[in-house]
Amino acid sequence: MLVFVPVSVLAAPYAAFVMDARTGEVLHSRNADTRLHPASLTKMMTLYVVFQAVERGEITLDTKVKISAKAASEPPSKLGLKAGSHIKLRYLIRASAVKSANDAATAMAEAISGSEAAFARRMNRTAASLGMTRTTFKNAHGLTESGHMSTARDMSIMGRHMIYDYPQYYNLFSRTSTHAGIREVANTNRRLLGAYKGADGIKTGYTRAAGFNLVASAERGNERIIATVFGGKSTVSRNAKVAELLDLGFRRAPSRAPVRKPKKPGYVPGDDPVIVAGNQTAPKGAGKVIRLSGAVKTSIRPKLRPGAEAPVLLAQAPVAATVLPDDIQTALQAAQTTEETAPVAAAALSQALTPTIRPEARPQNVVLAKAEPEVVTRISTSGGRHWGVNVGRYTSRYKAEKVLLQTALTEMSTLDGSLRKVVRKPTGFDANFMGMTRDSADLACRRLQARNVTCFMIGPKS
Repeated sequence: MLVFVPVSVLAAPYAAFVMDARTGEVLHSRNADTRLHPASLTKMMTLYVVFQAVERGEITLDTKVKISAKAASEPPSKLGLKAGSHIKLRYLIRASAVKSANDAATAMAEAISGSEAAFARRMNRTAASLGMTRTTFKNAHGLTESGHMSTARDMSIMGRHMIYDYPQYYNLFSRTSTHAGIREVANTNRRLLGAYKGADGIKTGYTRAAGFNLVASAERGNERIIATVFGGKSTVSRNAKVAELLDLGFRRAPSRAPVRKPKKPGYVPGDDPVIVAGNQTAPKGAGKVIRLSGAVKTSIRPKLRPGAEAPVLLAQAPVAATVLPDDIQTALQAAQTTEETAPVAAAALSQALTPTIRPEARPQNVVLAKAEPEVVTRISTSGGRHWGVNVGRYTSRYKAEKVLLQTALTEMSTLDGSLRKVVRKPTGFDANFMGMTRDSADLACRRLQARNVTCFMIGPKS
Protein backbone atom coordinates (compact mmCIF):
# COMPACT_ATOMS: atom_id res chain seq x y z
CA MET A 1 0.00 0.00 0.00
CA LEU A 2 1.42 3.40 -1.01
CA VAL A 3 1.34 6.20 1.52
CA PHE A 4 1.69 9.77 0.22
CA VAL A 5 3.32 12.11 2.70
CA PRO A 6 2.71 15.84 2.25
CA VAL A 7 5.84 17.71 1.17
CA SER A 8 5.44 20.21 4.02
CA VAL A 9 6.12 17.57 6.68
CA LEU A 10 9.21 16.12 5.03
CA ALA A 11 12.55 17.08 6.56
CA ALA A 12 14.29 19.86 4.65
CA PRO A 13 17.47 18.83 2.80
CA TYR A 14 20.71 19.21 4.75
CA ALA A 15 23.61 21.36 3.55
CA ALA A 16 26.73 22.65 5.25
CA PHE A 17 29.65 24.91 4.42
CA VAL A 18 32.69 26.07 6.40
CA MET A 19 35.19 28.73 5.35
CA ASP A 20 38.16 30.62 6.72
CA ALA A 21 36.76 34.15 6.85
CA ARG A 22 40.22 35.71 6.57
CA THR A 23 41.03 34.18 3.18
CA GLY A 24 37.76 32.75 1.88
CA GLU A 25 39.31 29.26 1.77
CA VAL A 26 36.78 26.41 1.84
CA LEU A 27 37.37 24.08 4.81
CA HIS A 28 34.28 21.84 4.50
CA SER A 29 31.41 21.48 2.04
CA ARG A 30 28.36 19.26 1.78
CA ASN A 31 25.50 19.94 -0.65
CA ALA A 32 26.82 23.51 -0.53
CA ASP A 33 25.56 24.42 -4.01
CA THR A 34 22.10 22.88 -3.67
CA ARG A 35 19.42 25.57 -3.99
CA LEU A 36 17.33 25.52 -0.80
CA HIS A 37 14.99 27.81 1.11
CA PRO A 38 17.08 30.35 3.07
CA ALA A 39 14.28 31.51 5.41
CA SER A 40 15.38 34.52 7.50
CA LEU A 41 19.00 34.22 6.38
CA THR A 42 17.50 36.45 3.67
CA LYS A 43 17.60 39.36 6.11
CA MET A 44 21.39 39.48 5.86
CA MET A 45 20.98 40.71 2.30
CA THR A 46 18.09 42.99 3.30
CA LEU A 47 20.29 44.64 5.91
CA TYR A 48 23.29 44.77 3.56
CA VAL A 49 21.22 46.77 1.04
CA VAL A 50 19.91 49.03 3.83
CA PHE A 51 23.47 49.73 5.02
CA GLN A 52 24.43 50.50 1.42
CA ALA A 53 21.50 52.91 1.09
CA VAL A 54 22.52 54.72 4.29
CA GLU A 55 26.11 54.91 3.06
CA ARG A 56 24.95 56.42 -0.26
CA GLY A 57 22.80 59.05 1.47
CA GLU A 58 19.50 57.61 0.17
CA ILE A 59 18.15 57.43 3.72
CA THR A 60 19.42 58.08 7.24
CA LEU A 61 19.31 56.08 10.44
CA ASP A 62 17.00 58.71 11.93
CA THR A 63 14.57 58.78 9.00
CA LYS A 64 11.08 58.04 10.30
CA VAL A 65 9.60 55.27 8.19
CA LYS A 66 5.83 55.10 7.74
CA ILE A 67 4.50 51.57 8.26
CA SER A 68 2.23 50.31 5.48
CA ALA A 69 -0.68 47.93 5.94
CA LYS A 70 1.32 45.29 4.06
CA ALA A 71 4.29 45.57 6.41
CA ALA A 72 2.09 45.55 9.50
CA SER A 73 0.27 42.40 8.33
CA GLU A 74 3.41 40.26 7.86
CA PRO A 75 3.22 37.03 9.92
CA PRO A 76 5.57 36.40 12.87
CA SER A 77 8.28 36.69 13.81
CA LYS A 78 7.45 40.41 14.01
CA LEU A 79 7.96 43.52 16.09
CA GLY A 80 4.25 44.36 16.16
CA LEU A 81 4.25 47.56 14.12
CA LYS A 82 0.91 49.30 13.49
CA ALA A 83 -0.17 50.45 10.05
CA GLY A 84 0.16 54.23 9.70
CA SER A 85 2.66 54.55 12.54
CA HIS A 86 6.17 55.96 12.13
CA ILE A 87 9.43 54.57 13.49
CA LYS A 88 13.09 55.44 12.95
CA LEU A 89 15.06 53.30 10.52
CA ARG A 90 17.64 52.43 13.20
CA TYR A 91 14.98 50.57 15.20
CA LEU A 92 13.81 48.64 12.14
CA ILE A 93 17.42 47.57 11.56
CA ARG A 94 17.73 46.34 15.14
CA ALA A 95 14.45 44.46 14.99
CA SER A 96 15.40 42.78 11.72
CA ALA A 97 18.95 41.85 12.77
CA VAL A 98 18.23 40.73 16.34
CA LYS A 99 14.62 39.54 16.46
CA SER A 100 14.37 38.68 12.75
CA ALA A 101 11.17 40.73 12.50
CA ASN A 102 9.36 40.30 9.19
CA ASP A 103 7.32 43.50 9.49
CA ALA A 104 10.52 45.51 10.04
CA ALA A 105 12.19 43.97 6.97
CA THR A 106 9.23 44.79 4.72
CA ALA A 107 8.98 48.35 6.06
CA MET A 108 12.66 49.01 5.28
CA ALA A 109 12.28 47.57 1.77
CA GLU A 110 9.31 49.83 1.01
CA ALA A 111 11.04 52.89 2.46
CA ILE A 112 14.11 52.47 0.26
CA SER A 113 12.72 51.15 -3.03
CA GLY A 114 9.04 52.11 -2.89
CA SER A 115 7.86 48.50 -2.92
CA GLU A 116 9.10 45.14 -1.69
CA ALA A 117 9.21 43.80 -5.25
CA ALA A 118 11.53 46.61 -6.39
CA PHE A 119 13.69 46.08 -3.31
CA ALA A 120 13.92 42.35 -4.07
CA ARG A 121 15.23 43.20 -7.54
CA ARG A 122 17.89 45.38 -5.94
CA MET A 123 18.75 42.47 -3.61
CA ASN A 124 19.26 40.24 -6.64
CA ARG A 125 21.51 42.78 -8.36
CA THR A 126 23.55 43.08 -5.18
CA ALA A 127 23.76 39.30 -4.79
CA ALA A 128 25.13 38.99 -8.31
CA SER A 129 27.76 41.64 -7.59
CA LEU A 130 28.85 39.66 -4.49
CA GLY A 131 29.27 36.44 -6.47
CA MET A 132 26.18 34.73 -5.06
CA THR A 133 25.54 32.91 -8.34
CA ARG A 134 22.79 30.52 -7.22
CA THR A 135 20.63 32.89 -5.19
CA THR A 136 17.31 34.48 -6.12
CA PHE A 137 15.32 36.70 -3.76
CA LYS A 138 11.59 37.37 -4.08
CA ASN A 139 11.00 39.21 -0.79
CA ALA A 140 12.86 41.01 1.99
CA HIS A 141 11.98 38.78 4.95
CA GLY A 142 12.61 35.21 3.76
CA LEU A 143 9.18 33.67 4.22
CA THR A 144 8.71 30.77 1.81
CA GLU A 145 7.91 31.89 -1.74
CA SER A 146 8.26 30.12 -5.05
CA GLY A 147 11.70 30.80 -6.54
CA HIS A 148 13.09 32.38 -3.38
CA MET A 149 16.20 30.19 -3.06
CA SER A 150 19.85 30.24 -2.02
CA THR A 151 22.70 27.90 -1.07
CA ALA A 152 24.95 27.28 1.90
CA ARG A 153 27.93 28.59 -0.09
CA ASP A 154 26.17 31.78 -1.18
CA MET A 155 24.97 32.55 2.33
CA SER A 156 28.50 32.06 3.69
CA ILE A 157 29.72 34.55 1.07
CA MET A 158 26.97 36.92 2.21
CA GLY A 159 28.03 36.59 5.85
CA ARG A 160 31.69 37.25 5.00
CA HIS A 161 30.83 40.43 3.10
CA MET A 162 28.66 41.62 5.99
CA ILE A 163 31.60 41.22 8.38
CA TYR A 164 34.16 43.03 6.23
CA ASP A 165 32.07 45.49 4.18
CA TYR A 166 30.09 46.98 7.08
CA PRO A 167 32.07 46.30 10.27
CA GLN A 168 30.47 49.36 11.93
CA TYR A 169 27.13 47.53 11.98
CA TYR A 170 28.30 43.97 12.57
CA ASN A 171 28.06 44.30 16.38
CA LEU A 172 24.27 44.26 15.99
CA PHE A 173 24.36 40.51 15.38
CA SER A 174 26.17 39.79 18.66
CA ARG A 175 23.68 41.61 20.91
CA THR A 176 21.71 39.15 23.03
CA SER A 177 18.98 41.79 23.27
CA THR A 178 18.33 45.35 22.12
CA HIS A 179 15.70 48.06 22.26
CA ALA A 180 13.78 48.33 18.99
CA GLY A 181 11.95 51.60 19.53
CA ILE A 182 8.72 50.21 20.94
CA ARG A 183 10.06 47.38 23.10
CA GLU A 184 13.07 45.28 24.05
CA VAL A 185 13.68 42.27 21.81
CA ALA A 186 15.83 39.16 22.33
CA ASN A 187 18.29 37.70 19.82
CA THR A 188 17.10 34.55 18.04
CA ASN A 189 20.74 33.35 18.13
CA ARG A 190 21.38 34.04 21.82
CA ARG A 191 21.86 30.36 22.74
CA LEU A 192 24.83 29.84 20.44
CA LEU A 193 26.23 33.28 21.32
CA GLY A 194 26.20 32.34 24.99
CA ALA A 195 27.43 28.77 24.61
CA TYR A 196 30.19 28.86 22.00
CA LYS A 197 33.50 30.58 22.76
CA GLY A 198 34.20 33.41 20.33
CA ALA A 199 30.78 33.36 18.62
CA ASP A 200 29.71 36.88 17.62
CA GLY A 201 26.94 36.39 15.02
CA ILE A 202 25.39 36.22 12.59
CA LYS A 203 21.84 35.12 11.52
CA THR A 204 19.28 32.38 12.14
CA GLY A 205 16.35 31.33 9.97
CA TYR A 206 13.43 28.94 10.20
CA THR A 207 10.42 27.98 8.12
CA ARG A 208 8.77 24.60 7.70
CA ALA A 209 10.12 24.32 4.16
CA ALA A 210 13.65 25.40 5.11
CA GLY A 211 14.14 23.71 8.46
CA PHE A 212 16.45 25.34 11.03
CA ASN A 213 19.14 27.39 9.25
CA LEU A 214 22.08 29.32 10.66
CA VAL A 215 25.07 31.28 9.40
CA ALA A 216 27.47 31.60 12.35
CA SER A 217 30.82 33.30 12.81
CA ALA A 218 33.34 32.91 15.62
CA GLU A 219 36.71 34.53 16.26
CA ARG A 220 39.52 33.11 18.37
CA GLY A 221 42.81 34.92 18.42
CA ASN A 222 43.84 35.61 14.83
CA GLU A 223 41.37 33.12 13.38
CA ARG A 224 37.80 33.67 12.23
CA ILE A 225 35.58 30.88 10.94
CA ILE A 226 32.18 31.04 9.22
CA ALA A 227 29.95 27.95 9.32
CA THR A 228 26.57 27.59 7.62
CA VAL A 229 23.90 24.92 8.10
CA PHE A 230 20.68 24.47 6.12
CA GLY A 231 17.95 21.99 7.10
CA GLY A 232 18.55 21.48 10.81
CA LYS A 233 15.94 19.40 12.65
CA SER A 234 15.64 21.71 15.67
CA THR A 235 17.31 24.70 17.27
CA VAL A 236 19.28 22.45 19.64
CA SER A 237 20.50 20.00 16.99
CA ARG A 238 21.29 22.84 14.56
CA ASN A 239 23.36 24.71 17.14
CA ALA A 240 25.20 21.51 18.03
CA LYS A 241 25.99 20.89 14.36
CA VAL A 242 27.19 24.46 13.85
CA ALA A 243 29.43 24.20 16.92
CA GLU A 244 30.87 20.98 15.50
CA LEU A 245 31.54 22.68 12.15
CA LEU A 246 33.15 25.70 13.81
CA ASP A 247 35.44 23.33 15.76
CA LEU A 248 36.33 21.62 12.49
CA GLY A 249 37.13 24.98 10.96
CA PHE A 250 39.41 26.06 13.77
CA ARG A 251 41.26 22.71 13.56
CA ARG A 252 41.80 22.95 9.81
CA ALA A 253 42.50 26.67 9.46
CA PRO A 254 46.12 27.82 9.81
CA SER A 255 46.80 29.74 13.00
CA ARG A 256 48.31 32.55 10.96
CA ALA A 257 46.98 33.65 7.61
CA PRO A 258 46.82 36.99 5.80
CA VAL A 259 43.46 38.74 5.92
CA ARG A 260 42.33 39.12 2.32
CA LYS A 261 39.11 41.07 2.59
CA PRO A 262 36.56 40.46 -0.16
CA LYS A 263 36.22 43.26 -2.67
CA LYS A 264 33.33 45.51 -1.73
CA PRO A 265 31.11 45.97 -4.80
CA GLY A 266 29.81 49.32 -5.88
CA TYR A 267 26.15 50.17 -6.15
CA VAL A 268 24.42 48.45 -9.08
CA PRO A 269 21.64 50.71 -10.45
CA GLY A 270 18.34 49.36 -11.64
CA ASP A 271 14.98 50.64 -10.38
CA ASP A 272 16.11 54.00 -9.04
CA PRO A 273 14.25 57.01 -10.50
CA VAL A 274 15.96 58.61 -13.51
CA ILE A 275 15.12 62.23 -14.36
CA VAL A 276 14.79 62.80 -18.12
CA ALA A 277 14.05 66.16 -19.73
CA GLY A 278 12.12 66.75 -22.93
CA ASN A 279 12.26 64.00 -25.54
CA GLN A 280 15.56 62.55 -24.36
CA THR A 281 15.95 58.79 -24.07
CA ALA A 282 16.50 57.17 -20.68
CA PRO A 283 19.77 55.21 -20.25
CA LYS A 284 19.59 51.51 -21.05
CA GLY A 285 18.72 49.52 -17.96
CA ALA A 286 17.25 52.51 -16.16
CA GLY A 287 14.34 51.97 -13.82
CA LYS A 288 11.44 54.33 -13.18
CA VAL A 289 11.76 57.48 -15.33
CA ILE A 290 10.56 60.91 -14.23
CA ARG A 291 10.01 63.05 -17.34
CA LEU A 292 10.08 66.82 -17.17
CA SER A 293 7.45 67.40 -19.85
CA GLY A 294 6.31 70.75 -18.47
CA ALA A 295 9.70 72.44 -18.10
CA VAL A 296 9.54 76.21 -18.54
CA LYS A 297 11.50 77.33 -21.62
CA THR A 298 11.05 81.11 -21.40
CA SER A 299 9.89 83.58 -18.79
CA ILE A 300 7.53 86.06 -20.49
CA ARG A 301 7.06 89.49 -18.93
CA PRO A 302 3.43 90.74 -18.82
CA LYS A 303 2.43 93.37 -21.37
CA LEU A 304 1.76 96.91 -20.21
CA ARG A 305 -1.81 98.11 -19.86
CA PRO A 306 -2.81 100.24 -22.89
CA GLY A 307 -1.89 103.89 -22.32
CA ALA A 308 0.47 103.20 -19.46
CA GLU A 309 4.10 104.27 -19.58
CA ALA A 310 6.94 102.02 -18.62
CA PRO A 311 8.27 102.99 -15.17
CA VAL A 312 11.89 104.12 -14.86
CA LEU A 313 13.68 101.77 -12.46
CA LEU A 314 16.85 102.44 -10.51
CA ALA A 315 18.07 98.92 -11.28
CA GLN A 316 16.77 96.81 -14.16
CA ALA A 317 15.58 93.42 -12.89
CA PRO A 318 17.33 90.61 -14.73
CA VAL A 319 15.17 88.78 -17.25
CA ALA A 320 15.10 85.00 -16.78
CA ALA A 321 17.27 83.33 -19.37
CA THR A 322 15.98 80.68 -21.73
CA VAL A 323 16.11 77.21 -20.17
CA LEU A 324 16.61 74.56 -22.80
CA PRO A 325 16.64 70.76 -22.45
CA ASP A 326 20.39 70.84 -23.07
CA ASP A 327 20.80 73.06 -20.01
CA ILE A 328 18.85 70.64 -17.83
CA GLN A 329 20.83 67.71 -19.20
CA THR A 330 24.09 69.55 -18.43
CA ALA A 331 22.88 70.14 -14.88
CA LEU A 332 21.90 66.51 -14.47
CA GLN A 333 25.28 65.31 -15.73
CA ALA A 334 26.95 67.63 -13.27
CA ALA A 335 24.80 66.29 -10.42
CA GLN A 336 25.54 62.68 -11.29
CA THR A 337 29.33 62.97 -11.39
CA THR A 338 31.50 61.46 -8.68
CA GLU A 339 32.68 63.49 -5.70
CA GLU A 340 36.22 63.52 -7.10
CA THR A 341 35.01 65.57 -10.09
CA ALA A 342 32.64 67.71 -8.01
CA PRO A 343 34.56 71.01 -8.51
CA VAL A 344 34.46 70.62 -12.31
CA ALA A 345 30.80 69.54 -12.14
CA ALA A 346 29.93 72.56 -10.02
CA ALA A 347 31.48 74.87 -12.61
CA ALA A 348 29.50 73.20 -15.41
CA LEU A 349 26.34 73.40 -13.35
CA SER A 350 26.85 77.08 -12.60
CA GLN A 351 27.46 77.86 -16.28
CA ALA A 352 24.35 75.91 -17.32
CA LEU A 353 21.95 77.48 -14.85
CA THR A 354 23.26 81.06 -14.31
CA PRO A 355 22.23 83.57 -16.99
CA THR A 356 24.80 86.16 -18.08
CA ILE A 357 22.79 89.38 -18.02
CA ARG A 358 24.17 92.92 -17.91
CA PRO A 359 21.89 95.40 -16.12
CA GLU A 360 20.94 98.50 -18.08
CA ALA A 361 22.67 101.74 -17.24
CA ARG A 362 20.87 104.17 -14.93
CA PRO A 363 19.10 106.92 -16.92
CA GLN A 364 20.82 110.31 -16.48
CA ASN A 365 17.54 112.13 -15.76
CA VAL A 366 16.69 110.07 -12.69
CA VAL A 367 16.51 111.97 -9.39
CA LEU A 368 17.25 109.78 -6.39
CA ALA A 369 14.62 110.08 -3.68
CA LYS A 370 15.72 110.25 -0.07
CA ALA A 371 13.75 107.66 1.82
CA GLU A 372 12.58 108.34 5.34
CA PRO A 373 13.90 105.79 7.89
CA GLU A 374 11.40 103.08 8.80
CA VAL A 375 11.36 101.43 12.21
CA VAL A 376 10.51 97.72 12.08
CA THR A 377 9.36 96.34 15.40
CA ARG A 378 8.34 92.83 14.30
CA ILE A 379 8.72 90.84 11.12
CA SER A 380 5.57 89.15 9.94
CA THR A 381 6.11 85.47 9.20
CA SER A 382 2.61 84.61 8.04
CA GLY A 383 2.96 85.71 4.43
CA GLY A 384 6.69 86.49 4.22
CA ARG A 385 9.18 84.24 2.51
CA HIS A 386 10.77 83.02 5.74
CA TRP A 387 9.88 79.34 5.43
CA GLY A 388 11.64 76.38 3.87
CA VAL A 389 11.60 72.65 3.22
CA ASN A 390 14.22 70.10 4.34
CA VAL A 391 14.70 67.07 2.07
CA GLY A 392 17.22 65.13 4.13
CA ARG A 393 20.65 65.07 5.78
CA TYR A 394 23.59 63.65 3.85
CA THR A 395 27.18 62.62 4.50
CA SER A 396 28.73 65.24 2.20
CA ARG A 397 27.94 68.69 0.85
CA TYR A 398 28.12 67.36 -2.71
CA LYS A 399 25.44 64.70 -2.05
CA ALA A 400 23.17 67.32 -0.47
CA GLU A 401 23.60 69.69 -3.45
CA LYS A 402 22.95 66.83 -5.87
CA VAL A 403 19.68 65.93 -4.14
CA LEU A 404 18.60 69.57 -4.08
CA LEU A 405 19.12 69.89 -7.83
CA GLN A 406 17.31 66.65 -8.63
CA THR A 407 14.41 67.58 -6.34
CA ALA A 408 14.15 71.09 -7.83
CA LEU A 409 13.95 69.67 -11.34
CA THR A 410 11.36 67.10 -10.26
CA GLU A 411 9.08 69.58 -8.48
CA MET A 412 9.63 72.78 -10.47
CA SER A 413 6.08 74.07 -10.12
CA THR A 414 6.24 74.57 -6.35
CA LEU A 415 9.99 75.03 -5.73
CA ASP A 416 10.52 77.64 -8.47
CA GLY A 417 11.99 80.77 -6.95
CA SER A 418 13.21 79.09 -3.76
CA LEU A 419 16.84 79.14 -2.68
CA ARG A 420 18.78 75.87 -2.53
CA LYS A 421 20.87 75.94 0.63
CA VAL A 422 23.14 73.32 2.26
CA VAL A 423 23.58 73.73 6.02
CA ARG A 424 26.38 71.91 7.78
CA LYS A 425 25.36 70.10 10.98
CA PRO A 426 27.47 68.05 13.44
CA THR A 427 26.00 64.84 11.96
CA GLY A 428 25.95 65.78 8.26
CA PHE A 429 24.75 68.30 5.67
CA ASP A 430 21.09 69.38 5.57
CA ALA A 431 19.58 69.91 2.11
CA ASN A 432 17.12 72.83 2.39
CA PHE A 433 14.94 74.92 0.09
CA MET A 434 14.60 78.40 1.66
CA GLY A 435 12.88 81.70 0.92
CA MET A 436 9.34 80.33 0.69
CA THR A 437 6.00 81.38 2.13
CA ARG A 438 4.37 79.08 4.61
CA ASP A 439 1.72 78.04 2.08
CA SER A 440 4.22 77.35 -0.69
CA ALA A 441 6.48 75.37 1.68
CA ASP A 442 3.52 73.30 2.88
CA LEU A 443 2.36 72.62 -0.69
CA ALA A 444 5.87 71.70 -1.86
CA CYS A 445 6.41 69.27 1.03
CA ARG A 446 3.04 67.60 0.48
CA ARG A 447 3.75 67.17 -3.23
CA LEU A 448 7.20 65.75 -2.49
CA GLN A 449 5.75 63.31 0.05
CA ALA A 450 3.32 62.16 -2.63
CA ARG A 451 6.42 61.22 -4.65
CA ASN A 452 7.77 59.23 -1.65
CA VAL A 453 10.34 61.95 -0.88
CA THR A 454 10.90 62.42 2.86
CA CYS A 455 10.72 66.09 3.84
CA PHE A 456 9.58 68.49 6.54
CA MET A 457 8.87 72.22 6.77
CA ILE A 458 11.35 74.64 8.31
CA GLY A 459 9.81 77.57 10.16
CA PRO A 460 11.26 81.09 10.52
CA LYS A 461 13.95 81.43 13.13
CA SER A 462 12.82 83.28 16.25
